[in-house]
Amino acid sequence: QVQLVESGGGLVQSGGSLRLSCAASGRTFNSYAMGWFRQAPGKEREFVAGITGSGGMTRYADSVKGRFTISRDNAKNTVYLQMNSLKPEDTAVYYCAANRVYIQMVVSTWDYWGQGTQVTVSS
Repeated sequence: QVQLVESGGGLVQSGGSLRLSCAASGRTFNSYAMGWFRQAPGKEREFVAGITGSGGMTRYADSVKGRFTISRDNAKNTVYLQMNSLKPEDTAVYYCAANRVYIQMVVSTWDYWGQGTQVTVSS
């Protein structure tokens, strides 16, 4: 069982930056791929970024490539999402997730989820 707690969301102006954190419980954190997803009002939850257990490989949605960076610190059981050049369309609830197998873009394949943190980008 893995418990995930996100933090770092908030209100930011367009062009600004935020860094989200996700703290995980458990002793096997480095065996899980970790991912960030987001869900805007009236829309489906979508993949944003993912990172393998070792941190050696990452994957991004096309909409955030070059602006967002996912990273992890296995010693701290924490995964991060650095978000730069934020746009109003990035406004959503952002969720952290853990996957026993690999980075996958399909929401239903992820095993554990956090409660989410709101990110609002004003124009």
